[in-house]
Amino acid sequence: MFQQTSDMHDKDEVVIDGLTQKELQATKEFLEEIGLHYSDPDNEPLSWATAVKFLMARKFDVRRAVELFMSHEAVRKGENIHTIDPRDPAVRRELLTEKFTVLPGRDSNGAAIAVFTARHHCITTSTHQVVLKSLIFQLDVALNSQETQRNGLVLIYDMTNSKYSNFDYDLSIKILSMLKGSYPARLKKVLIVTAPLWFKAPFKILRLFVREKLRDRVYTVNINQLSQHLPVSSLPKSFGGKVEVNHKDWIRKCLQVVWEKSSDMDNEIMAYMEDCDNISTPDTGSGLTTPTMDDGSVLSSDLESESSHGTIQEKYSREYKEKELGLSLETSDDAVMTSSPNSPSSLNHLVVVGSNIPLKRSSEPSQMQAQGGDVNPPLPRKKRPNTATTAPTEESIHMPESGGYTVEELLQYCKIKQKKGLCREYTLIRTEPPAGTFEQAKVKANTNKNRYTDVLCMDHSRVHLNTRDSDPHSDYINANFVDGYKQRNAYISTQGPLPRTFGDFWRMVWEQMVLLVVMTTRTVERGRLKCGQYWPPELEDREEYDNFTIINNGVTDFVDYKLTSLILQNNMTGESRKINHLQFLSWPDYGVPHSADAFLRFMHHVRRVQEERTQACSPPWIGHPNGPPILIHCSAGIGRTGTFITVDICTRRLADIGTVNIQKTVRRLRTQRAFSIQMPDQYVFCYLAVLEHAQNVGLIENIDLANFEDSSSDSEC
Repeated sequence: MFQQTSDMHDKDEVVIDGLTQKELQATKEFLEEIGLHYSDPDNEPLSWATAVKFLMARKFDVRRAVELFMSHEAVRKGENIHTIDPRDPAVRRELLTEKFTVLPGRDSNGAAIAVFTARHHCITTSTHQVVLKSLIFQLDVALNSQETQRNGLVLIYDMTNSKYSNFDYDLSIKILSMLKGSYPARLKKVLIVTAPLWFKAPFKILRLFVREKLRDRVYTVNINQLSQHLPVSSLPKSFGGKVEVNHKDWIRKCLQVVWEKSSDMDNEIMAYMEDCDNISTPDTGSGLTTPTMDDGSVLSSDLESESSHGTIQEKYSREYKEKELGLSLETSDDAVMTSSPNSPSSLNHLVVVGSNIPLKRSSEPSQMQAQGGDVNPPLPRKKRPNTATTAPTEESIHMPESGGYTVEELLQYCKIKQKKGLCREYTLIRTEPPAGTFEQAKVKANTNKNRYTDVLCMDHSRVHLNTRDSDPHSDYINANFVDGYKQRNAYISTQGPLPRTFGDFWRMVWEQMVLLVVMTTRTVERGRLKCGQYWPPELEDREEYDNFTIINNGVTDFVDYKLTSLILQNNMTGESRKINHLQFLSWPDYGVPHSADAFLRFMHHVRRVQEERTQACSPPWIGHPNGPPILIHCSAGIGRTGTFITVDICTRRLADIGTVNIQKTVRRLRTQRAFSIQMPDQYVFCYLAVLEHAQNVGLIENIDLANFEDSSSDSEC
């Protein structure tokens, strides 16, 4: 059991079963954390070996390993992969096609080498579910090796002789998303071999789905260049190497491990492998192979010219330099990731038949105990009407309820959790998959209406515009109805308008009877365009978009924000309305405000203006006493927008019943506007803003958070 230390450990450190004392302690902490929050009485406890796999993948950082475990559980449910049975005929066929295999050799650093052969994939005959089952089944066996656990995985994506009909963009995203942050293996390098010219465009997008540091490890190479990355002694002969690869031998080994057979010549394994020669790669249809460049690769210089508004994950990676925390989300989340934790589509949970990774079998993801000691998942989503004039009796998802924290309890909670603990709490929320679909946002006619490719609009809560010119897609805008405290459809959360959507934006304002537009960003920050100039900024200026004319009727400057009075004219009907526009200008270029004072003054001014405009309505407003929806946006419509809505809801609840539940509020908010609260520091800011508000209104005298920052806190905060 005891052995001498290898070079990777300290000179005199004792190693037990390949683990140092620190690693053993980390494994115990990981199992305690999983057992405390994520255990399921219907399943066996997580095994020690499985815990080590997740910790190895994150260099025995317990927090990051727990995040990986949560993501591993959360991201697979979407593909409905609950079990992997190699006896299943579809899985057996997929396993034996040689589409995906693990080579017997390793790279110079000891990483395992896996190969995905694109020409063996046919979109019309292979489902994502079956392909993923085959891939995960083989990776689980490869990961039984502690050498692979420590040294990671190199993925070769072989596009030799492949056609466009072989390339499955969605499947590629799912595989990359899983390997980058939802599977316990260190993805060291991706080598794309002999990429055709047509692959350049999708590759630009695919690169956005890998971590920033891994992005520099994605290479497009020809066969001759492979030896610069991998030893010739580990490469197959088809790649100019010396290895005679026998995929059947590898599958026999996998079956031997999973079925716990003493020999790969066991009768059951031999029967499984019978007639495998008759299992051929499906016909991919006719079509010419698109030529590659002269050297068979894609010019790297062409791959670096990314749009500044490609994805929200790219934006935050660039602006905040923070580590991604997993899928959804999004997501994804994300999303969505998920996809990234902020991407809309995602993989999810899995149990492998015969595997030593026992995972949750229930159909619902586990949730950490909510604030106040009650376990309460987000309420079911509700279909939103096409009008904002909801009756006062229609219930919001944010209603008075038991549980939650008083102000004093909230302060103590923050002292105990500290900033690091709140960031971790947010991470658990962020890994949860989206509570809806994004079908309309992904329709080809609507994709260019989305500012970011991974911040989409959930179908069940989206704002429907009135259709025009018999165009069924003219009803789409990237905006969602969001409930407030005791008010259904209190807000419309939307992205910063694009020039092509200015007309749709003002059409939404008109149709939903919006009186107040709240903007929490500047149009340009750090030289980057965050939002189009969709309103005339100077007094008496006017702009015309589609059938609407917008006139600037006055500007009032405050220390931290600006109030603009606008006249919105409907050129089709001749009607006009007064619209107020409040723009917050004191959000810092990086992170969040150090104090919530200016933000809270802005929030209360928003409430006053909404109340004044509602009372001045002619004819009188007959809906909820708080008026029609307040339209709120930032750039993506989820970060600062979600922060504003969360603080507004929580402070209203505090005034009404004396308690708040920030964690539950954010979870419920994300069921209506996916991925709301985009960063951990925004989530922490919500806690501090509520406490500062409580102090301002006399609910607490002193807020002492001297050790809140905690110098050992992780960098994502």
